[in-house]
This record gives sequence, structure tokens and C-alpha cells, in this order.
Amino acid sequence: MKFKRSERLIDITHFLLERPHELVPLTFFAERYGSAKSSISEDLAIIKETFEQRGIGNLQTVPGASGGVKYITKVNRDDAKKMVSELITHLGNADRLLPGGYLYLTDLLGNPSLMNKVGRLLASAYAEKEIDVIMTVATKGIPIANAIASHLNVPVVIVRRDSKVTEGSTVSINYVSGSSKRIQTMVLSKRSLKEGSKVLIVDDFMKAGGTVNGMKNLLEEFSATVSGMAVLVESENVDERLVDDYISLTKLTDVNEKEKSITVSEGNYFTSDTTFLS
Repeated sequence: MKFKRSERLIDITHFLLERPHELVPLTFFAERYGSAKSSISEDLAIIKETFEQRGIGNLQTVPGASGGVKYITKVNRDDAKKMVSELITHLGNADRLLPGGYLYLTDLLGNPSLMNKVGRLLASAYAEKEIDVIMTVATKGIPIANAIASHLNVPVVIVRRDSKVTEGSTVSINYVSGSSKRIQTMVLSKRSLKEGSKVLIVDDFMKAGGTVNGMKNLLEEFSATVSGMAVLVESENVDERLVDDYISLTKLTDVNEKEKSITVSEGNYFTSDTTFLS
């Protein structure tokens, strides 16, 4: 069956968007549509230009017999600013204020459209990094980790506070909570993480960074390395930060429980090493 160019363009676009970071040989598309490689190359050039113009991402071409094309999720700076601004508007609602200066985030974490935008932003920031897996702590970090993973096309591993019989053999460590200075426990199934993995650590809210630091320490038990750390919200008013070299989308700059007011600003996302589509 011969495909029209318009049909090929739609199908190739859909195929690539569902498989970010996956190298697809040109021969696959040529056989799929019964077309010459030269025609497929022209199609990909059109898609590449459209992706970059629309701020969707870019297509990377890998030459050689074992080469092909892969879609990489990226955002341009203007779109990223709009996404973060939308997030700040949601977070700045005074009704979110909880005792202790925390924010109620459950409704945002359960919003698939918003989480997809968060996933795009953070996946774009780490698009050039070698990442084998996303790690987070149950439960609020899971939607963020899944959103990023869908754009990086890597699995998610979930650290728990206690051992579950369904997890099989586990590794556990004790760590000190950065804010409360209490000793807490982290548990991870031995089967969930391969030795030597390159890991992106994700959390929803970070005060001093005790939880993130605990995950870093847990990775040492698996001889794994940290490729990056990302948080949705960081708190600005912290005496001592236990981690550095992280990316935050937003920053909780001021909380007035008496007046029930919340001030949220941009995190360090735009001052980090993040590269954007031109």
C-alpha cells in the first residue's frame, strides 16, 4: 500500500512523539510506507523544521549503517516561561497554605495536562544527560517522575518509607530529614535498580533537601550515579541546604500563615545549564 506524503508525515510524527530518545532506522520508515529513503529524509526534514518552529523538540540524525533518527523533547524559552508562570499562578493560591509553610499540591499532581508540561520542562533540561532511570519517593513525587519519564522514555523506580512483601528483597538506609532533623528510613527493591545505573532524582517539594540527599545516599548501595536532581518547588527560607546542583521550577519565597499569603517565584530553571530551542 502506497502512502501519500501527508499520511506519512502524520504517521511518522505520531510514531516519533510516542518514542522519544529512541533511535529509529530510516529503513524502518522506508519499509513501513513502501517509500525510498530519500523521500523519508525529505519528510523528516519537514518534521524537524516544524518541531523546532513550534517549540515541540528536535530531531537528531545519526549517520551510518546503524544510524537513524530520534526525537528529543525540548522547549523554547518563551514557552518555558509561560509554563512556569502558569505553575506559579496555581501555586500562589492562598488556599494551598498548610501548617508549617507547606503547600497543598495533590490537585496539581493529579492534573495530567499540567504534569505533562512539568515533564516536558524537566525532560528538556536533562535531554543531553545520560539517564537510565528516574527515582522518586512515594507518593507525591510519582506523578512528576512519570511525566518526566514519558518524555525521556526511561523507567521509574519508587523509593518507599517501609518494606512491602511485594517488593521482594530490599535495601534500606537511615537518613536525617533536613527540616525536622529526624531519623527516617528509605527502602528500595533490589530488583528495581541495576548496578551502575545513571539516575535522575525527582521530588515534589524540597526544604533543606534531606529526602533528596537520602536518595543520593541510597544510590551508593547500588553503585549508581546521580545524573541530576529536579524538584517542582523549593523553599527559599532554609538555613542550610543539604544538596546543590539541582534544578527547581518554582521557589516558595515567602509564606505568611497569619495573613494566609503565599509568594512564589521562578526557581533556578532559567539560570541553570538548561538549553532551549532557538
